[in-house]
Amino acid sequence: MKILVLNCGSSSLKFALIELPNYKVLTSGNEERVGINDSFITFRNPEGKKIERHLDIPNHTRGVEIILDILKEEHFVESFDEIDAIGHRLVHGAERFAQSVRITPEVVDMLHECAQLAPLHNPANILGIEAVTKVLPNTPQVGVFDTAFHQTMPEHAYMYGLPYEFYDKYRIRRYGFHGTSHDYVSAKGAEIAGLDRASCKIVTAHIGSGASMAAVLNGKSIDTSMGLTPSEGLMMGTRAGDIDSGVIEYLMNKKDYDPEFLAPFLKKATPGKTHLDLEDLTFLLTKKSGVAGISTKGSDMRDVAKAAEEGSKRDLLALSMHAYRIKKYVGAYAAALGGIDLLVFTAGVGENRAALRTEVCQGLEFLGIKLDESINEVTYGGKSQVISAADSRVKVVVVATDEEYMIARDTYDILNK
Repeated sequence: MKILVLNCGSSSLKFALIELPNYKVLTSGNEERVGINDSFITFRNPEGKKIERHLDIPNHTRGVEIILDILKEEHFVESFDEIDAIGHRLVHGAERFAQSVRITPEVVDMLHECAQLAPLHNPANILGIEAVTKVLPNTPQVGVFDTAFHQTMPEHAYMYGLPYEFYDKYRIRRYGFHGTSHDYVSAKGAEIAGLDRASCKIVTAHIGSGASMAAVLNGKSIDTSMGLTPSEGLMMGTRAGDIDSGVIEYLMNKKDYDPEFLAPFLKKATPGKTHLDLEDLTFLLTKKSGVAGISTKGSDMRDVAKAAEEGSKRDLLALSMHAYRIKKYVGAYAAALGGIDLLVFTAGVGENRAALRTEVCQGLEFLGIKLDESINEVTYGGKSQVISAADSRVKVVVVATDEEYMIARDTYDILNK
């Protein structure tokens, strides 16, 4: 069975064509900087050679079309009829979806209803579904939800300190995201480190343009940094992360902004506007903040790191703030778990930026965390490995996350029940 997996992130689109039940990746790749200048796609051709093409990818709809064109052009399939199913990573389904589901028009309607909970992701996920439906209207599609792995969180971890009635009526609570990744890398990381996930304490750090962390106790998620939406928690590529709610009140109550100052931070061009409304504020906190808000070079960490190396104080500050937030969560989750046996780094930045891992781990020796910098600084190249020192009580591992496998597995299982 050939399954095309689509993993639409806020500014990326990962894909893989996978054969199951005998797991075989026919090709995989990634579109990066989707909706940003200098977008490009990388993928493996039939000979296994990595191909990179720079082309305009203005949105996720066009991104899906490009992927399908490449599958035929490179003869991974001679006809789209050879694609038996599409598996989608879906971010938020509130409490409506606690497990993977076959996608129907009714499911898509419910995803639209939940879009305000994940304004950067659910719309991208829906575009992926709609783009596939146009080209492959008869091919079954399955949605695999980010929130599923975190359904094991105890009530005291997922509830907010709001009046209980708001949960009872509107289900306002922490849901958590990147669940397929946290599930996969906690298991794979434990395997690489020679530990039994079912009997150890693990902190996982999924650090990409979007970023989250999880506390995993004996194989079950007991806490995670993202909340009702994917905006809470760590400082991310364009998202502010944890912020005092009083800041929001202050920004909305201010009515005398200089229109020229305000213009770059508005979702819609509105000449002469001197205040922020709720739509503007959501845009500000999810699209104009985080690393992009502090740095001079936007949200791509490669650009920010280069500018910092060249002496930009703002870019250096962006890197320091980004790493500091991760370090704080490592400490918090070590406390929640009652100790830590394993720390796992994954996703684009977590896997590829050695300096980030160094900055996060420095000062955590009191927890038993110590890196072997001779290993940590080696070009990563996609190889999962232990990077902690031989005398480190806590194992530290870099794991190449494989959300695509997890999505393909669930898609296969749903369609073969």
